[in-house]
Amino acid sequence: MSKADLSKIYRDYIACLNKRDWPKLGQFVHEEAIHNGRRVGLSGYLEMLERDFDDIPDLHFNVQLLISDPPYIASRIGFDCTPKGKFLGLNVNGKRVFFTENVIYEFRSEKIVQVWSAIDKAAIEAQL
Repeated sequence: MSKADLSKIYRDYIACLNKRDWPKLGQFVHEEAIHNGRRVGLSGYLEMLERDFDDIPDLHFNVQLLISDPPYIASRIGFDCTPKGKFLGLNVNGKRVFFTENVIYEFRSEKIVQVWSAIDKAAIEAQL
């Protein structure tokens, strides 16, 4: 798979998340997906996303940086949102916050099989 092809798949995945088009999620996420070392599978991945969107109704993924090195994608995602209550153990309670997530994805057969994610919690703490 070329760098351009993998980048397109990733951007389509992000569009799927932003549209909350959950029936299409299986086109992008492998049945045996692992997130930060924990096997969650496609169903657990979907549950995680649904929980995130429930906790943060205005959640929107904004790709700020994208590096493609098949079978990996590295991405910096920006967020400008208002979590309803607690987020990452912090009492955000509807306050608008800005933060980023640095994430690396491993793809197999054009699907995400592994994700390593780090959210800039310190940026949120500084705003509260």
